[in-house]
Amino acid sequence: MCGRFDQSQTARYYASVFGWADAVYDSESTPAYNVSPGSYRPVMHLQDGERRIDDVFWSYRAKWAEGKIPIAINARLDKLTNRYWSRLLKNGRALVPAEGWYEWTGEKGKRQPWHIHRKDRAPLFMLALANFGSFTENRAEAGFVLVTDDAAEGMLDIHDRRPVVLDAADAALWLDPALSPEAAVELARNAALPPDAFEWFKVTPAVNRAGVNSPQMALPLPE
Repeated sequence: MCGRFDQSQTARYYASVFGWADAVYDSESTPAYNVSPGSYRPVMHLQDGERRIDDVFWSYRAKWAEGKIPIAINARLDKLTNRYWSRLLKNGRALVPAEGWYEWTGEKGKRQPWHIHRKDRAPLFMLALANFGSFTENRAEAGFVLVTDDAAEGMLDIHDRRPVVLDAADAALWLDPALSPEAAVELARNAALPPDAFEWFKVTPAVNRAGVNSPQMALPLPE
């Protein structure tokens, strides 16, 4: 978790919902129902006091870690203060807006995808860490990861981990550079939306194929 998500609104729509009327955009991404790692997606962050939405590569590995640590697409909440993630926790906190994310159940070869979203269908603001600098050799040097935590209650039926999602006000606090790394972790733990804020339904197995993109991806399968 999380290996795909539904970001089927525009970056400007998400900024409007978040209250960022003055955001600066460096994003040419188009809405996508089936976002997979290795693609560039709009990421919200603060830079020198400026509200920015930039296209960032979904995958990350520090330059010094090449050949030592696999490329990551997620970072565990309980590991964010370790040596590998601490720099990004201090200087690279970000948000990835979305409509929902996907998880799978079933055996290999017969995997059933599920679309998970807020019950009120409001946009999700998923916590992320990113390196917004340039890369010299590999794109993953300047990429992002989603922050994940243990699933709970009914969500365990779908997957044992989930992205950390905050309401807009708490998500704005996560971005605040004045918030210490330790306080940011506590915010993520204590303010994450609970399982009963979400619902999920089965969707087409076409989601299993990276690159397939249509509104059908996010529609419930007929009973």
